[in-house]
Amino acid sequence: MTVLVTVLVVAAGGVYGARALSDHGKEQQPGPAAAPSAQTTRVKRADLSDSRTLPGSLGYGGRITVKGTGKGIVSRLPASGSAVSRGKPLYWVDDEPVTAFFGDTPFFRTLDKAGTTGRDVTVLVENLEALGYDIGPRPQRSAASREDSTANDAGTELTTGVLAALKRWQHDTGQEATGTLEPERAVVVSGPSRVDAVKAQLGDPAAEEVLTLTSQKKTITVELDAGSAGSVHEGDEVSVVLPDTKSVPGKVQSVGTTVQGGDEASGAGTDTAPTLQVKVQPTDAEDVDGLDAASVQVVFTSRTRENVLVVPVGALLALSEGGYALQRPGGKLVAVETGLFSKGLVEVDGAGVKEGDVVVTAS
Repeated sequence: MTVLVTVLVVAAGGVYGARALSDHGKEQQPGPAAAPSAQTTRVKRADLSDSRTLPGSLGYGGRITVKGTGKGIVSRLPASGSAVSRGKPLYWVDDEPVTAFFGDTPFFRTLDKAGTTGRDVTVLVENLEALGYDIGPRPQRSAASREDSTANDAGTELTTGVLAALKRWQHDTGQEATGTLEPERAVVVSGPSRVDAVKAQLGDPAAEEVLTLTSQKKTITVELDAGSAGSVHEGDEVSVVLPDTKSVPGKVQSVGTTVQGGDEASGAGTDTAPTLQVKVQPTDAEDVDGLDAASVQVVFTSRTRENVLVVPVGALLALSEGGYALQRPGGKLVAVETGLFSKGLVEVDGAGVKEGDVVVTAS
């Protein structure tokens, strides 16, 4: 965002302003009352970036609560911070493991009969294959799915090959090899996770809240002014300033679409500005290994100008007829066009300006 700045230069003898230029491309002698400034600077070449810094919260993201099913007593629990892996026990009920599978449909019934069809069967098939088990000929999609390619909700058919693979997996993991999957013996989660907190205690009934999970990857949540959301995009590179002031690279993971805050959203008549949540992920996870949660700063850069002429913003003089000029130590004015403003510097361009020129500045 371009910022218009008007600077009054204060000299030893008082305050004087810039005279309007009749020809912005030429130098012009100031009026008799002009006096030299005590402060000068040189026109330099530099790279400028249009950036803004916003506060963010580093953590593992949103929490998901895992609730047990069926009868039994919780007999063993994982430690907070433990990794949740496909095909590995998540917790134990009656000293039997409750295994973590990855997918989007929970096991809601016993799977033991060939010919059963459903999305829960699809989850079982995909997990057994991912764990390296041969399920035989690929199970067919349901009749409804075959007739309509968009009818994917019907799921996959359970075959004898899948049941045999299930039995082998049970044997290999030390379970009773029944070839039957009971819903209380497996928990379906979205993917690799991390145990955030254990809510149950040993001896609690299984059919209660057992623990909470988060992503294994740390992310940074930033509240972005909704009106500025168009300047931030998924995949944008950013800089993350950690609590020890170290700066590490990151990337925008997602830009939310749900506006939060504001008068309409809150319904409370507050002056809270509407915002969107932006998720940022450190490029290298090792950069934040020592932090589970922290307040950080995220630097978003939308434009970069390389190797351009720059001066301090305080060197600009506003002309009465519009536009800006730079002033020589002797009082001459040189018209310039301004470009990007960043961190107290401004890009300038003009026929009478070159690198190394000495100009007056107020700061």
